[in-house]
Amino acid sequence: MSAWRDQAERFRTDLDRLLPDPSARIGLAVSGGPDSMAMLLLAAETMPDRIECATVDHGLRAEAAGEAGLVAAACATLGVPHSILTVEVERIASIQAAARAARYVALENWASVRGLAAVATAHHADDQAETLLMRLCRGAGLSGLAGIRARRPLGRIMVIRPLLDWRRDMLRAVVAGIPTVDDPSNSDPRHDRSRVRQLLATLGDQVDIDHMAKSAVHLAEAEEALAWTVEEAMRSRVSSCPNGRMLADVEGLPREITRRIVARLIGGADSQVDGPTLDSAMRRLEQGSTATVGRLKLSPGRRILIEKAPPHR
Repeated sequence: MSAWRDQAERFRTDLDRLLPDPSARIGLAVSGGPDSMAMLLLAAETMPDRIECATVDHGLRAEAAGEAGLVAAACATLGVPHSILTVEVERIASIQAAARAARYVALENWASVRGLAAVATAHHADDQAETLLMRLCRGAGLSGLAGIRARRPLGRIMVIRPLLDWRRDMLRAVVAGIPTVDDPSNSDPRHDRSRVRQLLATLGDQVDIDHMAKSAVHLAEAEEALAWTVEEAMRSRVSSCPNGRMLADVEGLPREITRRIVARLIGGADSQVDGPTLDSAMRRLEQGSTATVGRLKLSPGRRILIEKAPPHR
């Protein structure tokens, strides 16, 4: 019996725990790389009548069309419906970030049209360790260090990652002898992830990838607990005032809870704020000064008042 069939039952268990309905139909995001092709084989073995596959062509490389064709041929052999989603990627500083954003929009639309409950991606434990290290180097907070989530909403559907506990080498073994593609951007030193991947490979046994991935899981659980605490605090400590103003009683709260309440209220007021801007506003409030974020004015005190800022003269 081949390696991928040996692993089929484990895959079924990992997948089912992420689906609220174990009979739900799901989509697979398959690029043609070894990781996603392994996911395709495992899913086709365990749930052949409940899957569809999509390959996103970002139009960034001439080889992309041929790679999508390779996935289409594999799906035809397995009897899995396959779609090629062509997207346009905005040419900005971080081309990878723009491609990722376009890809997820296309996958959400495809899954919604096809009536799929979720889209599965092939992120694995090595990806998780790389993400944790990259974000640690950038000074990320708890939310960022929680890494790649096993399950997260994407508009009208859910994105699931059933392979987060699997190692890259294990997935390579599943597709041994099967044609796959290698995206050259995965080894391009201009990209942060490629450099981190090379660093981890150089360190070898000095770094335990499984332990790093487990740390991300623990951090994600802590993030969920903190988010729950903020929800409880919002219910008991935030009140509406006339003229669209909001009042948050933050006396005695830890700074991070206060920070998250302020962020939620600013976001709820339809004003975009990034982390550095929010931190700057928090410093001003703690110093007893008024802070302005977008179209909003935040007044300090035991109870923080958030209201529309007066127009500039």
